[in-house]
Amino acid sequence: MHILYVTPYVPSPIRTRPYNLIRALVGLGHRVTLLTAASTSAEEWDQADILREWSVRVEIFPIPLARSLSNSLWALPTREPLQAVYAYHPAMERRLGELVREEPFDVVHIEHLRAARLVQAVRGMPTVYDSVDCISLLFEQAAQEGAQLRSRLMTALDLARTRRYEAQLLTRYHQVVVTSQRDKEALERLARRYLPSEARAADITVVTNGVDLAYFRPPPNPKPEARSPTVIFTGKMSYHANVAAVLYFAREVLPRIWNCNPALRFQIVGKDPPEAVRRLAMDGRIEVTGYVEDLRPYLARAAVAVCPARYAVGIQNKVLEAMAMGTPVVSTSAGCAALEAGRGRELLVADGAEEMARAILDILSDPALAARLSAKGRRYVEAHHSWEAGALRLAGVYERARTDRGQRRAG
Repeated sequence: MHILYVTPYVPSPIRTRPYNLIRALVGLGHRVTLLTAASTSAEEWDQADILREWSVRVEIFPIPLARSLSNSLWALPTREPLQAVYAYHPAMERRLGELVREEPFDVVHIEHLRAARLVQAVRGMPTVYDSVDCISLLFEQAAQEGAQLRSRLMTALDLARTRRYEAQLLTRYHQVVVTSQRDKEALERLARRYLPSEARAADITVVTNGVDLAYFRPPPNPKPEARSPTVIFTGKMSYHANVAAVLYFAREVLPRIWNCNPALRFQIVGKDPPEAVRRLAMDGRIEVTGYVEDLRPYLARAAVAVCPARYAVGIQNKVLEAMAMGTPVVSTSAGCAALEAGRGRELLVADGAEEMARAILDILSDPALAARLSAKGRRYVEAHHSWEAGALRLAGVYERARTDRGQRRAG
């Protein structure tokens, strides 16, 4: 198939879902043309060159911050969510329309709420909407679970219109995909609540995130003593849910651990940490690295990877990558709700601050437990989170979109 893939950000190892799905689709023999918005950072443009090395045709539309803010101000008095217009560029919409008129694409794949409105430029084409997560579900949790003031204000402003908008999107596409069963059920609830009974909503398929299992793998012949007494958190630190998680862990969980193990270190590894996170490094036992070129050495040295998510949707890639590296994981229920991993087998689940501190201390003091979690965590991701399997599932969704488009035309 020739796939026209549309994203509101350049796929990269940080924007891992489109990056790895595109690579896997190309590996299956499909042709991909990527139309993408981008910030003005040189880093994103460099990532586009990597995609071109895979024989992906890439066209980029820079969206400076001033345009995103202008788009948001324009949307304020309308019923359109701010997220839906944040990365909008009229030239990108025009080019999308030109491409589908000029070239014989088999399907148009549009990812994320920030690009979803572009479907209006490809009417008549088979379309797939990759919602990734249910943004309404994320907003609902952010309003309740310890988010920072800025996030709570955004939620209050945008939640009601986002619910309606996400429901309406289900009628504008032929097929929809999400990363988890929980997000699928949340979108289906929105459809029942906001769509008229006669509306035809698209089928929703779970295409879970994967892990590059060749890239993220344990060091050869790993030894427990090679791991330092360090707890690690990884993730893009400009994301409000990650900020809330790190601040909670540092303020509520770490003091309990330090009461028993005062030498334990905490590493926060991820780009764009805000000032509130950077200030944590005033305690010499906490390191805030910012962007790193390669996560693997950090994960390989850490004794425990933690996901203290207060709220979350979709799949937490940080959990999958740590498990793939053989690093024992402790997560809140929110951080692993989309996984099939069993409590106590492939990872430890702990929700209260005291419970999380105790789980981490148990791993640090019990080499047999650490070894078991390491081995079973790796086997779990091997069995359930291959990008190649996800791309095969996605190709089946594309075929159903083509069939559905034909049936709607005939009807």
